[in-house]
Amino acid sequence: MSLKKQKTTDLLTICMKAGKIAKGFDNAKEAILNNKAYCILVAADASPKTVKEIRFFSERNNVPMIITELEKSDIGRLNSKETAVIAICDKGFAEGFSKIK
Repeated sequence: MSLKKQKTTDLLTICMKAGKIAKGFDNAKEAILNNKAYCILVAADASPKTVKEIRFFSERNNVPMIITELEKSDIGRLNSKETAVIAICDKGFAEGFSKIK
């Protein structure tokens, strides 16, 4: 596992335990529209349609979108539900993800 992928996994695990995420496309979209999302994480193997749709909502509402090295199955191992989109609903965590290089 690359260092970037490991750092993303570690931070996402902490974020999940803190309850500061919205899992899945619909929940993430709702978080964006309700001004609760500070950044959007997208799985590396998300479908082009999903990426295009979530990018539309992210850009329209000035929410940064990060395409991670994590795949849907990696996210599934962390939270028992495979998903391609996760909204980060905490400014500090969002800044942490933006600093992962």
